[in-house]
Amino acid sequence: MDMDNVVATAGLHALVSIVIELMCITLAWYVIQDVKLDLFMRRPKSTRARLLQVMIAVILGHLFAGFVIDYWQWSNLLRGIVE
Repeated sequence: MDMDNVVATAGLHALVSIVIELMCITLAWYVIQDVKLDLFMRRPKSTRARLLQVMIAVILGHLFAGFVIDYWQWSNLLRGIVE
């Protein structure tokens, strides 16, 4: 395996990880829209309340993306058992 191939593989892995991360954050944002967070906030339409929703979406999306990316890496490592 030459160096160009290693760099290309690392770049592809980084690109896939970024796409998965953004998709999971978007999914988390979509899901938390149905959660009644206004029960916990004084002014649910304020900028701070929206910022909290964004932060919750980023945190949950990042955690879920970490799981998905780890699972993807582990399943790729399993190929080594078969070969």
